[in-house]
Amino acid sequence: MSKNIHLLLKQNIGAKNTPVVKVGEEVKRGQLVATFEGLGAYLHSSVDGKVIDVTEDEIVIEANEVQSEDFVKIEKGATIAETVKNAGIVGLGGAGFPAHIKLGTDLGGTGYILCNAAECEPLLSHNMDQLLEEPKKLIRGMQLCMEACNAAHGVFALKEIHPKEIQALEKMIDDERITVKAMPNMYPMGEERAVVRECLGIVLETDKLPSEANAVVVNSETMCAIAEAVDELKPLIDKRLTVAGYLNTALSTEVFKHVPVGTKVGDLIEAAGGIYKYGEYGEIIMGGPFTGKHSDYDAPITKTTGGILVTQPYPKDERKMGILVCACGGNEERLREIASFMGAEVVGVQKCKQAIEGKGGVLKCENPGHCPGQAEKLLNLKKSGAQTVLISNCTDCTNTVMGVAPKMKMPVYHQTDTILDTMGVERIRFLKDGQKK
Repeated sequence: MSKNIHLLLKQNIGAKNTPVVKVGEEVKRGQLVATFEGLGAYLHSSVDGKVIDVTEDEIVIEANEVQSEDFVKIEKGATIAETVKNAGIVGLGGAGFPAHIKLGTDLGGTGYILCNAAECEPLLSHNMDQLLEEPKKLIRGMQLCMEACNAAHGVFALKEIHPKEIQALEKMIDDERITVKAMPNMYPMGEERAVVRECLGIVLETDKLPSEANAVVVNSETMCAIAEAVDELKPLIDKRLTVAGYLNTALSTEVFKHVPVGTKVGDLIEAAGGIYKYGEYGEIIMGGPFTGKHSDYDAPITKTTGGILVTQPYPKDERKMGILVCACGGNEERLREIASFMGAEVVGVQKCKQAIEGKGGVLKCENPGHCPGQAEKLLNLKKSGAQTVLISNCTDCTNTVMGVAPKMKMPVYHQTDTILDTMGVERIRFLKDGQKK
């Protein structure tokens, strides 16, 4: 493992952190190293060591050979939300929204805390692993979130393909206010508006937050971090994540626990067995198959990193390609990147029928996971000269694409194909028996 830890100063929604340490300074695990103004989250050292560089983008710490199991405790706040703020906790499901802001919501004694335990992305398994290992901590986190937000009810939302995890929670829950909801095994059941819809039967408009449904949605790993902050005064300094793909360990998926934030991607790949054939792999993805981004060996993990995936080489297809962008998956830039890996020329771009453009050009799906059809979009791509199509669609949208594209003699590639092929997992194409719309 590399000795150096790279703490990025931009790891969450909101402001970039401002360092409060200098080069040469000795720091302890859990020590505050960067603050923020406005919307943001505190940043703490994930290791004992010495600061060897401070730039506009990161703090680099040379870790000591011997690491303490202890950590510098945060100051207990006057409220749960304040304690969570002091711990630097953000949403750990990928978005990175500062958790103390959510916990400042007052649901008036009648609302819901919805725990997003869908672990929606294929291949990732660290959330389910934690649920089975620490169900009491997760339930404690739920109760703290309910107390902070003055909520009357709590719901754990899991996919129905996890009966063992559902039973483990139901067995441990002794609070009549808290229930478990089994959701369909479809992507994107982990999108927060999809969680609201499945748990409460309310379809929120694309620009509305769960608070409009008198609810707050919190990721399961985030809930456990909240419990640690309140009960142990522990700052957010380490992560759980999944490493999988084109590795010497074949088709294994490895869950790493207590990984210091700022650890290099390459260190974790090596710890998982190393890349199968160096120089011949496709790419390294940080995140999940649908929403992950291209990464490399030297990139540091952040508070929001959930997965590191290594793909086998991408297939080559130099035919003219159209891309269909879905709000639930990779954006246009990401699809163009994959098309370039394949050697394809992009001749047309269409957006999913339900994709609505929001602030900053970010796409939001009108009703995540429920698709009205994509025939018009595929016809437009065909007219633009596309001979193949690359899509980033959810399960149901992909199903509708497959109902039309073969009739147009347009081969379909999905952005998740190569990593799923790498792992020997069935491609996303048609809805299966038992999947609901």
